[in-house]
Amino acid sequence: MTNPLYDELFGAHAGKDTPFLLLPGGAVVTHADFLARAGQFAGAIRGAGLAPGDRLAAQVEKCPDALALYAACAQTGVVFLPLNTGYTASELSYFIGDSGAKLAVVDPAKAGALAPVAEAAGAAMMTLGASGDGSLVEAADALAPDMDVAERTGEDLAAFLYTSGTTGRSKGAMLSQDNLLSNARTLAELWRFTAEDVLIHALPIFHTHGLFVATNVTLVAGGALAFEAKFDLDRLIELLPKATALMGVPTFYTRLLDDERFTKELCANMRLFISGSAPLLAETHVRFEERTGHRILERYGMTETNMNVSNPYDGERRAGTVGLPLPGVELRIMGDDGPLPAGEVGMIEVRGPNVFKGYWGMPEKTAAELRADGWFITGDLGVVDADGYVSIVGRNKDLVISGGFNIYPKEIELVLDDQPGVLESAVIGVPHPDFGETPVGVVVAEPGASPDLGALDAACREALAAFKRPRKLVVVDALPRNTMGKVQKNILRDEYARLFTG
Repeated sequence: MTNPLYDELFGAHAGKDTPFLLLPGGAVVTHADFLARAGQFAGAIRGAGLAPGDRLAAQVEKCPDALALYAACAQTGVVFLPLNTGYTASELSYFIGDSGAKLAVVDPAKAGALAPVAEAAGAAMMTLGASGDGSLVEAADALAPDMDVAERTGEDLAAFLYTSGTTGRSKGAMLSQDNLLSNARTLAELWRFTAEDVLIHALPIFHTHGLFVATNVTLVAGGALAFEAKFDLDRLIELLPKATALMGVPTFYTRLLDDERFTKELCANMRLFISGSAPLLAETHVRFEERTGHRILERYGMTETNMNVSNPYDGERRAGTVGLPLPGVELRIMGDDGPLPAGEVGMIEVRGPNVFKGYWGMPEKTAAELRADGWFITGDLGVVDADGYVSIVGRNKDLVISGGFNIYPKEIELVLDDQPGVLESAVIGVPHPDFGETPVGVVVAEPGASPDLGALDAACREALAAFKRPRKLVVVDALPRNTMGKVQKNILRDEYARLFTG
């Protein structure tokens, strides 16, 4: 009986008392401890009636048990759907319903608000809290570890991740076992991860970066995670001398650089700093190298593919680029008439074992973005230089990426447009020194009306996760449009480009 994802990421560590999770306060969870805990959760979700191929949606706070739930899904063949902890009840109703999740696992503090959501979607609900409380935790605690592993193949689905485009509904990207494993193996080798590594893990685990890159790479290599609930500058300063690697978003690095305790001596044991999920400013590269002697390694990926491109471990890491295509991954720049030569800007397309299987329940959308021969149309505009280094120059979609999180402008516009005194709105992403980009709402008033910006902000707070809320709202007389009546967001982006960067 085989289950490639479980066997390689988890089963390979059976019986090993090697450290896996290093927790605040000094507690250590060994690989054997972690597998036993995952086995308890496997028994609990089987007891809840889930079978291989069923979907489990989880909106829970980051903690060791939340990670064990991911392992339990791999073990039982259940498709894991991690959901951003900032999503509101109205947002969750779509994800749980669309995915056909059989079980929704939520934080105990949100159980009352989310019970009707789960019921309406036809899903059972259990709870899991970061402090060790919750009905699923209680069910797991009462069981001996169930170490039975469901038989699966590399083609079987392992996870759904919902992603946003610029039109229509959020899309459930279907990721297979082979998608996740191929990427983890490639990155572990490319970035030289071994069992001796200690990776500082301060990323969320509902996102590709924290779950399928940081965690899976460490599991493949057999190393340890300094497992932090969230980014905390003081904790990072404390952990750096004890760690060997850090994966972060640009915000991590800008905040470290703003602290005088962050020195070359503090980083003496570190071998690698990786950044992704949002563009890193060239200035940050320069300041970081001057301060530490380390050159940050940037890479490029997305929900549908995990990682596609990386600057080299050995060799030149070029600021302003995301590096070279990963081994086994093909990349091309496409124009209207076919592939473009080096130096010309066009649409980035990728093909490889990391590319997802399509969008759940959306065959037409899948056909529009995933070609029959395996090439995925990323929606990002890029250019490849003469040496093969890839640079991202913009997005063909209006997607905003803030702090590594995807934001769908139309979703915010619908909230704004529905408010009293608002005729229409346009949401754009503008540069931000901490988050890479942040959303700004540009609002046009109804004739004779004066929209209350405080009320608009309150409406966004009610309806949207915190990371989606516009950081600034601006009232204008009219939105710029082309001859076809389409709003020219590029003009708005240019006009407000320096709101947060001076």
